[in-house]
Amino acid sequence: MSTKKQANKRLKGEGMHAVVYLGSGNLVVKDIDRPKPARGEVLVKVGANTICGTDLRIANGTKSKGVYPPVILGHELAGTVSELGEGVTGLKAGDRVGMTPSIACNACHQCQDGNFNLCASAQVLGHDINGGLAEYFLVPATAVANGNLIQAPQHLEPDEIALAEPLSCVLHGQNLMGIQTDDVVVVIGGGAIGQLHAQLAKVAGARTVIVSEPVESRRKIALTLGADIVVDPLTEDLAAIVSAATDGRGADVVIVCIGVPQLVNSALELARQRGKVSLFAGFPKEPAAQIDANLIHYKEITVTGSSNSTISEYRTALALIADGRVNVKALVTHRYGLDEIETALKTAASPEALKVAVEPARGQ
Repeated sequence: MSTKKQANKRLKGEGMHAVVYLGSGNLVVKDIDRPKPARGEVLVKVGANTICGTDLRIANGTKSKGVYPPVILGHELAGTVSELGEGVTGLKAGDRVGMTPSIACNACHQCQDGNFNLCASAQVLGHDINGGLAEYFLVPATAVANGNLIQAPQHLEPDEIALAEPLSCVLHGQNLMGIQTDDVVVVIGGGAIGQLHAQLAKVAGARTVIVSEPVESRRKIALTLGADIVVDPLTEDLAAIVSAATDGRGADVVIVCIGVPQLVNSALELARQRGKVSLFAGFPKEPAAQIDANLIHYKEITVTGSSNSTISEYRTALALIADGRVNVKALVTHRYGLDEIETALKTAASPEALKVAVEPARGQ
C-alpha cells in the first residue's frame, strides 16, 4: 500500500478530502470535487467511518474481487445530513444518520425471497460505490428509496452509529443460530466482532459466554463487557474449560470469529451433540479448511454461515446501541483523521486495536 498527501487547494464549499483506492493496494489521500445531490439523493457530512477487516484486505492488496477503482473506501459510516436532493422527504439537514452498505437490486430471486443480504447484484459502498472515508458521502437515490439511509437517535455519537453496521451483521448471524435462554456460548476470537457476539449472546439470554482470545487486553475488555469466562488458548485448555462449564456436554453454540482453517474442527469438537456452530468469519481459499465431517455426522451438529445483514437488522442494531444493551463505544480504541489513513490502517491490523475510527474533522 502507498499513500500520498496532496496540498489542500480546494475552494471552501467546492471540494473535499477523501481516501481514494486506485487498485493493487494503492491508496491516495487527495482533494476531489464535493458531490452535489441530484434528485432523490442525499449528501451526508461524515462524522466517522470505522475500519473493518475488508478495508484492510483491500488496502493491502489481498482483496480485489468486486472492488472497482477508483473508489473511495469505507462502509461503516455515520454522519449528519448536509443537503437533500429534490424529492427527498422524511429527512432534514442536521439529522444524524447511518447507512447499510449493501444496496439490493430488489429484482433477483434472493431479493424476491426477502434475502436482500444475499443479493448477487447488490452495489456495495467502498467497492463499486464511493464510501465513507471522505469528508462527505453521497447517498445514491436507489439507496435512499430502498431505505438504506437510516435516521439515528440524536444522542448517539457518529462512531456508535457507524458500528451499527458490524453489529447488524453479528445480529444476522445470531438470528440464524437462535441462541436460547440458558445456552452456553463459546466465542472464538476476541476482536471487535467477537466482542459484539459475546455481548449479543448475553442479550439473547445465554447463561454462560466463554471468549477464547490470546491477547490479554482483549480478554480484559471482554470481561468488562459481560463475558463470564475468558481463556488464553495458547496457555490454557479451552476444551477442558468448556467441558467443566457444561458438565461434560459441550457448548450449545460455538461462534468462530477468526478465519483460521484449523479452528473449524476445533469448534466442532467443542460443540455438544445437536449443538450449533457458526462459521461467522470469512476463511481463505488457500489453504482451505479441512473439515472432519464425522464430527457433524455423529454429533448431529448444525453448521451455519453468515453474510451481511438486512435493513431491518441494522435498525435493530441501532436500537440495541441506543438503549445501552450493547456497548460499542468501548470497542473504539483509536481515532485518526483522513490524512492519517496509513497509520489508521496499520493500527487496525495490530493486536492492540479493536476498532479504529477515522474522523474527517479530526486535525482540521
